[in-house]
Amino acid sequence: MEKKITVLLVDDHSLVRRGFRRMLDDEPDMEVIGEASDGENAVQLARKLHPQVIVMDCALPGMNGLEATRKILEDFPDSAVLMLSMHAENTWVRQAIDSGARGYILKNALDLELGAAIRKVAAGETVFDPQVEQRTTLKGERDNALTQRELEVLQMIVDGKSNKEIATALDLSANTVAVHRANIMNTLGIHKTAELVVYAIRAGLVNVP
Repeated sequence: MEKKITVLLVDDHSLVRRGFRRMLDDEPDMEVIGEASDGENAVQLARKLHPQVIVMDCALPGMNGLEATRKILEDFPDSAVLMLSMHAENTWVRQAIDSGARGYILKNALDLELGAAIRKVAAGETVFDPQVEQRTTLKGERDNALTQRELEVLQMIVDGKSNKEIATALDLSANTVAVHRANIMNTLGIHKTAELVVYAIRAGLVNVP
């Protein structure tokens, strides 16, 4: 009998993990060897269990899935991370790729083929949800990708810093910071700072201490 693909499930909702585990229990060539509910726990378990594939939720409490992916792949570059997300925006997909994930699929897809996606990333292939690719091509000139500088500004907005404080920290003019803030809001389609902060945290676009 061939060796099974070992899988670590990472999601902060136990019901979601249970659902995924049931799906994978039906796959004869796979074995779930661990579950984690946050990023730090995922990193610890990955170091301990050395899973072939990590099914990683993007938005996790504390250390988000992107950060956890980076840390795991620093130690175990041969592991394959399959990112699961509620978000089809390009910003997310780009960040997932930058963090080293081999796949990106939407959790709410009705035809979620988790087993097939795990097999592909375990074999060294990349997997992207078709809905994500459609969004990318249909979005037009202005997609939902934030630049590195905009992500830095967004982090400071979430940290509660004023435009003046952000300008000082990044050696920019307050006017330039105001332009960045406006661009971030336009890109994400959000027009209130409070909503922006909530979205950025939920979407895992920033690090939360």
